[in-house]
Formats: sequence, structure tokens, C-alpha cells
Amino acid sequence: MPAADMHTIDTSLWLQPHHDGSAVHIHEGTEPALGGELRVRLRVPVGAGAPVAVWLRSLRDGEPHFEAAIHTPGDASHAYFEAPLLLVNPVQRYRWYVQYREHHGSEHHRWLNAAGWHRRDVPDAFDFRIHTGAGTPDWVKESIMYQVFPDRFENSGAAKPKAGWMVSCDWDTAVQGTGEDTSRQFYGGDLPGIESRLGHLAALGATVLYLTPVFPAASNHRYDASSFDEVDPLLGGDAALISLVASAHARGLRVVGDLTANHTGAGHHWFVDAYQNPASPTGQYYYFNQDHSGYEAWLGVSSLPKLNWNSVALRERFIVAQDSVAVRWLKEPFNLDGWRIDVGNMTGRRGSDDLNHEVARMLRRRIEDVKPGAMLLAESTSDAAHDVPGDGWQGVLSYSNFTRPLWQWLARDPDPEAFAWFFGLPQAGPARIDAEDFVATHREMSAGFDWEVRLANANALDTHDTARAASHMIAGGQELAACAQFSFPGIPLVFAGDEFGLHGFNGEDSRTPIPWDEPEKWGADLRGLYSTLARLRTENRALVDGSLRFIQAEGNLLVYLREHATGSVLCLVARGPVAETNLGVLGLAAMESDTVLMSVGTEPELAVNEEGELLAGFEGPGAVFIRAAASAPWISPAPGGPEVAAL
Repeated sequence: MPAADMHTIDTSLWLQPHHDGSAVHIHEGTEPALGGELRVRLRVPVGAGAPVAVWLRSLRDGEPHFEAAIHTPGDASHAYFEAPLLLVNPVQRYRWYVQYREHHGSEHHRWLNAAGWHRRDVPDAFDFRIHTGAGTPDWVKESIMYQVFPDRFENSGAAKPKAGWMVSCDWDTAVQGTGEDTSRQFYGGDLPGIESRLGHLAALGATVLYLTPVFPAASNHRYDASSFDEVDPLLGGDAALISLVASAHARGLRVVGDLTANHTGAGHHWFVDAYQNPASPTGQYYYFNQDHSGYEAWLGVSSLPKLNWNSVALRERFIVAQDSVAVRWLKEPFNLDGWRIDVGNMTGRRGSDDLNHEVARMLRRRIEDVKPGAMLLAESTSDAAHDVPGDGWQGVLSYSNFTRPLWQWLARDPDPEAFAWFFGLPQAGPARIDAEDFVATHREMSAGFDWEVRLANANALDTHDTARAASHMIAGGQELAACAQFSFPGIPLVFAGDEFGLHGFNGEDSRTPIPWDEPEKWGADLRGLYSTLARLRTENRALVDGSLRFIQAEGNLLVYLREHATGSVLCLVARGPVAETNLGVLGLAAMESDTVLMSVGTEPELAVNEEGELLAGFEGPGAVFIRAAASAPWISPAPGGPEVAAL
């Protein structure tokens, strides 16, 4: 094999070896069962020289083990190295060790783990990992979620009783982003209203309707539930949910609810009983002080008393019983298709108590018993990888590995007059970063997830808890962000109003009543874009569970390849002007008329030179998806084939 140019390899993403948990690199022939064995392979570009040896390094009961990799057939531009991976532990960790020899004879060794390519020794924390338990249901991975905040989506016009907490508002009343009435403003959106707009979701290409809480409460957000036994009459009651879910299912849409397993409202009948009757079973549901005069609340908010998962009685009532909260709404006649768990990162945690994983596993097992394949996602506001080993939450709605770094890459210049908001950080909006820092952040924040978990993580541009992306991104930035959202591993989660380019300076301000028939209030009509992106994701399996390989990340330009055996998609996103850039040999023989799947913004200059290398440049912000060659098939190594030297 030719001698290696290590400087070129170390500084060129497209020339670095690649591996991830996709079927491109892990053979699909066997399930990841404890005690079993998988075939795994490393893909190595040879444009700057090929390695002389490759080893698979895994942890077996905490002890490193090295397995020599076998060189298997590749193509003119890539070599493959394959090794067996024994699944010794429930979460099997591994990484690759690669040896090169330069033309003058010096040897170099590199590590490849889930965080990237390294010239130095690295900790086990960023190893690739495979969980040996139940995988992610296919429909969950294939989902395109549409989030609805019921009070602000559509009002059916049905009469609604007046509650003491509410401040009644007309549909065009301005939302108070901050203030004492923020959680009290009541616009009257309801479940029949949502049902009347299901055609809109279908037209956008959504496959899952995600509803924020629908239980009775003393606020418009309903995260302070006063009961889990009924649907809020203000939303139409139980009958309205039954009708909505049935209509959604008839259209091929699934419906996922929102459940607070961390707290209830102070008006919840459990808490009222617990406060008044300390000796009752509900008295153990919460954290009270010694004389029962005070209690633990979520972030000190007295209206949200925290649940105590040490209580066996709480576990029975919330999870285990046949009519438990988690179970009842998944069964007839309601038929929800799963749950998003609010504040999942804090559930079961208080001081020295850390029951988070235990609660997640209990919920997963019970839900699987009742409704096999149901969705179970958890909210997490920070680095969530350590909370999702694969046997509890299927995935998370997190902002750390995708949303936050994407906002930073597409951030507009700071506006000193604007409301300072960036995911709770004490800074005046997102601090701008370049593409290389976006990739580094995404890799490190994703490294702790099993690949199946990554495919079930929800990628949102914004939600009801955040500012709107359009309020903090460059002109056209939301369109570019949506292209990334629908082409990265994970579930695209569209918050109602994104398709109209709505603005909002914080989470509460983003809960704007949808101005259906008032286009003058839209920031942009992006319905066609979202529909096209949904169609491309549905038609191109690579965008669902294909391998993710970064090709270029520098300044304004981000290029990545989603590879799959049925065909691949090359994605180029530019936030500004990009001079002509050589992206290497990517399996594009020529730029034919059907090669470009879609583009938004500035049309790029694209060409393939005589060496088969793709050249790309942008005059301004834009994105393009290009059809690329399918990934190489798996080929069984010949018996007694060339094996590298063992350590």
C-alpha cells in the first residue's frame, strides 16, 4: 500500500477513516445479543495512503482487548478492515487503533472513536458503544414529529367554562413572553381544533403528532397537572382525545402524549391528599420536610411539587398497575402511541437519591408489556448521553448535540436591543462558531449515545421551551437549519409555526397562536420546504439510518454524507460565501440532471473533475442534497486471508 501523508490525513475530514453504528459498518446479519458476536468494519480512504495495520480495541469487563482487523476488498478509493466484536457486557464499548507508515519509514498511530480522529491517547468515555437490549422500533426511527401546544394551535369554537386562573384572550391578542399573566393567558385552542387541522400535518409530511400535556391544570401549559385521570374539559375532555387519536390513526399519523413524571401541580388531588393526610399512601408520593410543613418543588417553584420515586405506592399508581397513569392512556379507548417524558433528566433525582435509570427502565418495560413498540422519549436540557444507555428511554429531546451548536453556527450578529436568550446560558444570545466547531460539538455530545439511541433522539430547531430559531439566525438561516434537521441522524421535530417562519424571543413568546389565515403575520411561508424535506427523508433511507460521515467543515461550509446500501445522499450547507472547494472523491461520476435532489437559497457551483473529485462553491447562503453512490456491500473475508500483525 502507498506510504501515508499524515499531515493531509490529520487535517482532511474526507481522508480520515470512518466508522459508526450504522449497517454500513456493523453487519446486519446478527442481533446485538449479550454473549454474541458482531462483524464490524472500518472504512479507510486511501487517497493519502493506507494504513499498514488496524486493530479493534474493546473493553471486556473493563479490561482492554485488541483484535487484529482483516483487510477486506474495497474499491479504488477505499479499503475496509473488519474484525469480530464480542459483546461481553450489556453496553459494549470499542474503538479503532490505526497504524500508518510514511515514505521515510516513520510509523504513526491514531485512535478513532465516536468523537473523531486523534493523534493522542483518549479516554474510554467517547468509545463507540452498542447496547445489547431491545433496539429502537423502526417506526420511531422513521418518524417526522410535529409538536402542538394545544391552547395555541386551533380553537374549534366550542364553548368553554371560565376557570379562576385564566385570563381570556382573543386569538390575535399579543402573547406575554414574561410577566404574571404569561402562564394564565388562555386562547381556547382545543383537541377538536387540532383534529380539524390534521390535513395540514399530513400535507407537511408529519408522521407523529406530539401533544404537550392535555390533563387538567391551573395554567395554559398544563405541566402542573391537577389530575392524570381525565383530559382537561377545556380541551374537549376524554371524548375529544379519543376522536383525535382515531382520526389521526385513520390518516396514518401516530399520536404521542406528554407526561410529567418528575412533578405534579400543587392542585393535584394526590398532593392535596398528601399534604392534608401525611399518613395516607399519597403522603409518600412527595418530598416533605420532617414536620410536613414544607416540600420539595421543581426548581423551587411551589406550584410544582416533586414526586418521590422511592415510594412503592407511587410506582404502582404511576407505572405498574393495570390502570396506572403511564398505561391507561396507551390502551383502548385512548390509544396513544407513546410518551414524551417531561424533565426526564431530573426525574427520580433529588440530592443523594438517583433513581433516574431505574424509573426509565421501569417505564420502558411496562410500556413494552402493554404496547410493544410504543415511543418513549425523555426531555433533557443538557448532556443526556449518560442517562440513555439504551434500556430505558429510547431517545431524548435534547438540545446539546444538535440544536445549540446549529444555532451557534447559523447565529446572526448580536442585537443589543434584543432579548438575551440562549438556552439558559448567561450570555446575550448564541455565540457564533464556525463549521469545524459545530462538528466537534456534535460529535462529542453524540459520542455517548448508542447508534440506535441517536436515531431515536429528537432534533428540534425550537420548541415551546425555546426562542424561535428564526429570531436568532441569519436571514434564511431557518431554511438551512431545516435542511440539516431532516438530514442528520435522529427524528426531525417541527414545532407548530416553524412552517410559517414565526418568531419568538423566548419559550413563552414562541407559543404564539397560529395565524392560519393571516399571512402578513408569517415570517416566511416554508410549508413547501418542510413538505419537500419530509418527502426526501421518506424516499431516501440514507436520511433515516444511513451512516453519517463528515466530508468538510470549515468556516461557512458544512458537508456530510449519509450512506446506505440502497443509495446515499451528499448534503452541502453553506451559511455564506464559499470559494471553490475540493471535496474529494465521493462516488459522483458526473453532475447529471437527476443528481441534485433539492436545493434552497443560493445555487451552488458544482462540478466533478477528471479525477472524480467534487468541486463546490457558494456565492451566498444555500444548501443542496445530491444523490451519491450506495455504500459498499459486505464481503466475507477469504479463509486464511491477509491478516495484520497482532499486538
